[in-house]
Amino acid sequence: MASQRSKSDLAPDWTGPRVNFADFAASLAARRAALGNPELPRNAGDRRTASKRALLKAIEAAGGKW
Repeated sequence: MASQRSKSDLAPDWTGPRVNFADFAASLAARRAALGNPELPRNAGDRRTASKRALLKAIEAAGGKW
């Protein structure tokens, strides 16, 4: 199901800045490359719910990597 907020007519009178995702992605890739593609720290997951922990465990058991 598509997000209801992804509609372009959500705020047709918006006059603020808009971000072109393709340009943003290219800029982000260039900045990361300039820094030598650093390995970003992962979330430790200290505050995960029991259901989220069970889901991640099931994904790992099925051979997936989240």
